[in-house]
Amino acid sequence: MSFYYIGREASKLWKRICAEITTEIKLLAENWKYILGGLICQYIHGLAARGVHYFHRPGPILQDVGFYLLPELGQDRAYISEFVFTFVFLSFVLWTFHPFITKSKKIYTVLIWCRVLACLVACQFLRIITFYSTQLPGPNYHCREGSKFATLPRPDNILEVLLIVPRGVLFGCGDLIFSSHMIFSLVFVRTYHKYGTRRFLKQCAWLTVVIQSLLIIAARKHYTVDIVVAWYTVNLVVFFIDKKLPELPDRSGAAALLLPLSKDSKTKEEINHKLLNINTGDSADWRPRTQINGKILEEGNIVHVEAIINGL
Repeated sequence: MSFYYIGREASKLWKRICAEITTEIKLLAENWKYILGGLICQYIHGLAARGVHYFHRPGPILQDVGFYLLPELGQDRAYISEFVFTFVFLSFVLWTFHPFITKSKKIYTVLIWCRVLACLVACQFLRIITFYSTQLPGPNYHCREGSKFATLPRPDNILEVLLIVPRGVLFGCGDLIFSSHMIFSLVFVRTYHKYGTRRFLKQCAWLTVVIQSLLIIAARKHYTVDIVVAWYTVNLVVFFIDKKLPELPDRSGAAALLLPLSKDSKTKEEINHKLLNINTGDSADWRPRTQINGKILEEGNIVHVEAIINGL
């Protein structure tokens, strides 16, 4: 019996995945330019961060309030901040693909990544302008005086500049104001806060970003100003982009069944409202209702409407 149940559920899951793949491929065919453009901009941001490393000159660590208030983690424990960031990054990526697995779904994977990439590109554009405007001596251990990674020798060929290697990403210097880790984390958390469904996870996500901010300072990877600027810049950028971009279609529950409001549908709605409100003379029953394909939403509750609507 258990094998039959497992086989049946596996078959349902496979059908769900195939249906979601078909839907997402259609969306990708319509929006691939935005995805590709966003990925290219990620590469450009990486080039810019590597390029500023050639201009970096190590020097005394600047006076910083966060360095006085937070104890230094040390080189042996500096990886903790990276671990937290990796956890946030992977968790968000997995969440964006949950429509392929779960029954309840609110987002489309392609559309959510179009929105995320738009926010990332806008923030990274501002970041590039900022850290090229003024180069500060890096507080990280490999950016201090005496470290072989503090400065980069002149490149022998253009390939050295254009090729981004993991070592260059981990041991970069000079790209300080403002933190790239905070850009990704804040964009991800704000996106989940808006489109996620678990209130507890939203609270945990914001708490994790606050902890990550403190760990970055404690690991001496950024000055406090890099974190503070990231907090208000990213939030403002995402706020304005949300105002400019069209809202994503909602796939959750009855909202996915909303009818378009054409002239004909408006006329039908008016007739339906009169028919539905005619049963009583109480003025409280004359409040507007929203038609949803044979259902009516009234103060958050769904009331089924029978064939009277379909007959109009």
